[in-house]
Amino acid sequence: MANEKNLPLPSALILDEQSELTLAELCRACSVRAEFIVELVDEGVLAPQGREPHRWRFSGVHLYRTRVALHLQRDLGINLAGAALALQLLEEVDALRARLRIMGGE
Repeated sequence: MANEKNLPLPSALILDEQSELTLAELCRACSVRAEFIVELVDEGVLAPQGREPHRWRFSGVHLYRTRVALHLQRDLGINLAGAALALQLLEEVDALRARLRIMGGE
């Protein structure tokens, strides 16, 4: 999935959807400050489990979304609102591709 789009893959950390990361672990995995993750949550890019930041838990999907948002912001100059929209559109494209495969279109 990520290789098709030339988007960053987690380098040494591969997680499935059931794995959980704390805020500090996600920050370390992506080399970002907690403020960046809080902004992603505020923008709707990430929806962690838990109410307060010190109780937040993130999945492997959150790690992927954080890395893509970071790439879009740093490398392409897209603001966080644009990154949120781009992620939504990328996920819709993936879903449509999966439906095509199921229908025998690919």
